[in-house]
Amino acid sequence: MILTTKQKQYLKGLAHHLNPVVMLGGNGLTEGVLAEIDNALNHHELIKVKVAGADRDTKQLIINAIVRETHAAEVQTIGHVLVLYRPSDEPKILLPRK
Repeated sequence: MILTTKQKQYLKGLAHHLNPVVMLGGNGLTEGVLAEIDNALNHHELIKVKVAGADRDTKQLIINAIVRETHAAEVQTIGHVLVLYRPSDEPKILLPRK
């Protein structure tokens, strides 16, 4: 999924007040964590995921794996917090036009 700059700005504004829904711990990215992220995306469409305790390269690999496995769009990454968006079957968030 490709988001335009305008759509990303809109989603960043919506995500600003959100707290991380899923937090990766010492075990890293497991099937259970991916299932939880997928479930949260189905329910909320826009979520934050906290990727703690990893160096920059490892963190980027984890983020790429999450985006690839969940088929979500990466809205932004600030520090250890990743913002993801994936529309559900019945969209709750109406994105601005491209």
